[in-house]
Amino acid sequence: MITLHIAVAPHVAGQTQMAIHERIEINPKIMLGKPVIRGTRITVELIVRKIAEGADEHALLLAHPNLKREDIQAALRYAADAVAHEDIVLGATG
Repeated sequence: MITLHIAVAPHVAGQTQMAIHERIEINPKIMLGKPVIRGTRITVELIVRKIAEGADEHALLLAHPNLKREDIQAALRYAADAVAHEDIVLGATG
């Protein structure tokens, strides 16, 4: 039997703050450095998970009054870019 281990390289290395798509920021002092909607503590992960669970844009906007439609789109773009640019290392063990 062969087991594959997948390791994803960190997206941000050695930077204290970074702006992504103008609406997304990464700051180690906010939500432990997870990407968030700028000026909020709403993580990209939360938005992507809610959409994956079936929430629509309207439901997200109602649940988070500070969120804008453009923020949701930026979070989805960020997630797509993160997946498109991740480094996957496959190693066989067995």
